[in-house]
Order: sequence, then C-alpha cells, then structure tokens
Amino acid sequence: MGTRLVRLTVALVSLVALGTSACTTTITGTPTSSGSIITQTDPDEPGGVDPSFIENTDDGPIDRLAAAVLTDLRSYWTETFPATFGGEWKDLSGGYYSVDTADDDAPTPPCVDKPTDVEGNAFYCPNADVMAWDRAALLPVLRERFGEAAVMLVLAHEMGHAVQRRAGLTVEKQQESPDEYPTILIEAQADCYAGAFVRWVVDDNATHLQLAADGMDSALESLITFRDPIGTEQTDEGAHGDAFDRVSAFQDGYDEGATLCSEMSVDNRVFTQSGFRDASDAANGGNLDFAQLFESIEPTLEQYFDSLVTQRGKQWRQPQLAPTDERPDCAGDQGPVAFCPDSTEISFDTGDELPRIHTTIGDYATGTLLASRYALSALTELQKPTEGEEAQHDTVCLAGAFTGSLLGLEDQFLSPGDLDEAIQVLLAYDYAARDMAGQGIDTGFERVRDFRKGVLEGDKTCGLD
Repeated sequence: MGTRLVRLTVALVSLVALGTSACTTTITGTPTSSGSIITQTDPDEPGGVDPSFIENTDDGPIDRLAAAVLTDLRSYWTETFPATFGGEWKDLSGGYYSVDTADDDAPTPPCVDKPTDVEGNAFYCPNADVMAWDRAALLPVLRERFGEAAVMLVLAHEMGHAVQRRAGLTVEKQQESPDEYPTILIEAQADCYAGAFVRWVVDDNATHLQLAADGMDSALESLITFRDPIGTEQTDEGAHGDAFDRVSAFQDGYDEGATLCSEMSVDNRVFTQSGFRDASDAANGGNLDFAQLFESIEPTLEQYFDSLVTQRGKQWRQPQLAPTDERPDCAGDQGPVAFCPDSTEISFDTGDELPRIHTTIGDYATGTLLASRYALSALTELQKPTEGEEAQHDTVCLAGAFTGSLLGLEDQFLSPGDLDEAIQVLLAYDYAARDMAGQGIDTGFERVRDFRKGVLEGDKTCGLD
C-alpha cells in the first residue's frame, strides 16, 4: 500500500481547487471581526513568532500566522497530553511544511509526488510524521472568508491526527480493525481535539492567540465547508462526516476537553451521515420544493407536538398554517415564520425571505424554522415561558428534539443533508431561537449547541419537566 495521508479536502465556491472527491455546498457570507484572532506573529516584536521552524516558509503573513498557531498548539499538547494519556508529548519528528502550490517548481513535501498534490488541502502524514498545508490556495482563502480562526481550526485538526498516533492509534491498528476504527470516527476525534484546543485559546491560556467566545461562529462556518458530499455513506472509506457530525465533535471537545475526545469510540458515538434512500432522493439532492415541504412536514409536526403536550397533561390546540406574502408581524419580530398566539396560527412568508432561505440553504432550513415556531406554540400550551433566555433556548432545543425523532424512520422525509441545512440556518440566522418578543440567542454556536442537545437527547432535556 502507498502512503496514507490524513487530510482535509475543502471546497470554497471555486476559490480553492477541488480534490477528485470534494463537492460541498457552503453558506454565503463574509468574515466578521469576531472571526479573527488577535495574534503576535512578528518575530521582530516582543513575543513574536519566528516561522523559520517551518520548512519551505516564505516568511509571509500566512506562515507567520501558521507559526503562531503551531507554537501554541505544541504548548497545549505539551501541557495536555500527559494528563490525558499518561506520557510525554513528542513534537513531529518530520516537521512542518508550507507548500506554494502556485509554483510548479516549489519544494515538494514528504508523502506526495509534487506540490500540486497539496492544492486546496492540509494533511498529516503518519509515515513521515509530517504536517503540510497549501499556503497559496487554502489558508489565505480560509482567512479571507472566515477569519484567522479558520486557519487555527484546520491546523488544530491536523495536529489532532498526530495526537492519535502518539496515543497508539496507528495505521496498522486501523487496517486490522476497520469496523472499530472507521475513518469517520478518526476524523471526528481530530475535530474533537481541535475543539478542546480552541477552548483553551478562548480561555486565554495561549501565548500568541486570542479568540473571543463570540468568534466561534466563523470557526464553525469554516468547519462545515469540510463536510462530505451530500449522500456519502458514513461507512465509506474516506468519510469525514456531515456538518452535524463534524460540528458535534468539535463542540464536544470545546465543552468537555481532550479526555472525552480520547474516549470516543463506535460504541459511544452517534453519527448522522447517511446515503440517499433511493434514486428519486438522489435526483433532487434530498430537497423538496417549497410547497412540497409544507405538505410533507405539517402532519409530522402536528403529531409530534400534540403528543409532547398531551403527555404532559395539557390540551394541544393545533395551529393552522397561514401563508402571507410579507413578513409576519403578529407577535414580535420572529422572522419569516411566526407563531401568532391570538389566532393560534403559524404565519410564514411566501414572498421573499423564507423562499430565498429555502433555495439557498435547502428544504430543512425551512423545516427547522417551522419546527421552532411549533415549539413556541407548545411552550404556550404548556404554560412555560415564551419570552426571555429560557424560552429562546427551549425553542431551539425542541426544534432539535423534533428533528431527532425523525432520524432512522424510513417513512419520513429526512434526507441526507437535512441536518447540515439545519446547522447552516442556525449559524446564519437567529430566527429559530426568537421568542414571542422577537429576541433571540446572539451566537450561532449556542443555537447549534441547543439544537444538538434536542436531536441527541430528546425533548426531556429542553426544560419542560
């Protein structure tokens, strides 16, 4: 067998060259200041980082940023590895390589045949204990689109693969026990380690990097660009996970730390990635058109929330769907979908914004927003708070719980990519978290966290009991 690379393949709207298997859909948007890292990367300034330890460096701003990230990463694992695994951290024996993929005559790093083999990618090669990245068409594009936090996340993920090898997860062990160590688990663990490191940075433990907690949205937006193509089976040899799987692993590391990551296994990890159910599902990319989505989801929403309310001793008043050609204004500014308590209706915009969200993100972006308004209706019937932080978190959680109830049901409409669409709409908009007064949760990171809790743990975790 040839050298096996552990790598990220990215598609960034034609700005980055695609690998043969890379084909993803990304959300639109531009980076904000919250997605940037405050770094000291100039070696001529106090506390600056000298990038000369990077092979083939051009000493430019991208490699200086990479050097700052790698220096803090090595400090983190020097501190964390002994407590997690009981041994000392050993730096990469093969070193770190910056690759100018725009130059055919550029030096070639170990494990590949030519510089262009690295185009649009970063990888860790266990055979040579080497990390390499494309400084021409990957890191600068990530920084421009998502902020410096995206560069930190990519390099932290690759270092996570180096951690796995030092913890005893060898290529040979993977090959001998593929069912125990599928690629999707290996990649999730690396995402988890990246999340643990980023939390260490957010907690102001790093020397060269600083990132505010409200800067996590840009990091997650960059992470979902590395998801697998829609319809990839989780058992595929090169599967990395859908956006829900990847964000889940990252957030688990961020919230719980490296020890939880080290204990991840096929026995305790739930993956949601799945292939298309049939040729029809594949032909439409797993998406229903706007009208079909409402026809398909309405009975399922009614059944789920009727059961949720009546099981708690209350009577469910089924809300009626009420299309309108403008933004609903019946109770606070809830966005393009609103629960109207006086008329017991769920009003939704058919004229502009909601159809646009449906088209640009996907059908379950609409489904997620609609489920959150049914959730607000249920909170009303259960006489739970419908305004304030508690209501905001419970609403998103219940939208997740409804979604989780659909997983694995063959006669339901959830398709590959639907959970990814939920993640994207939660990161891009606060609508699913808005309460009856039109107030929502500020960060997509928190909205995704609440939604995931509902998906994975059910409605009993959503503040109802």
